[in-house]
Amino acid sequence: MQPYEERLTAPRSWWVIAALLGISGGLITLPLGPVPMLGGLVGALVVAGVAVSSYGSARIRVVADSLVVGKARIPVSALGAVEVLNEEEARAWRSYKADPRAFMLLRSYIPTALRVEVTDPADPTPYVYVSTRNPEELAAALESVRVA
Repeated sequence: MQPYEERLTAPRSWWVIAALLGISGGLITLPLGPVPMLGGLVGALVVAGVAVSSYGSARIRVVADSLVVGKARIPVSALGAVEVLNEEEARAWRSYKADPRAFMLLRSYIPTALRVEVTDPADPTPYVYVSTRNPEELAAALESVRVA
């Protein structure tokens, strides 16, 4: 079995924006005095930092005959064909080709993705769309678990 693990993190520009939001919080509370200004700065920094961190820290793993995508755990036996998506195809599948019933771990700042059909007849989800920086490695890991 070929193990696979990836953590999707927010781009550096998002952290810069979070820092600017913190500074904005400090500037907004500046007329109230130095202590409220410090509170506004720290409060806005914490809120913006938590928002960026929570959205940007999704995990993708192939473990114990399952594909774990964010909080979803999908058995490999319920998965069908795997399609590696380049930048152009990934953009198409997250826009006009997208099915509203699909499970999508979508991060627009990651240009490539993997699309995996769901073959479980009891599941209405047609496919799983996973934004990943290494779609070929993820596809290989899924195939190695399927063969084993």
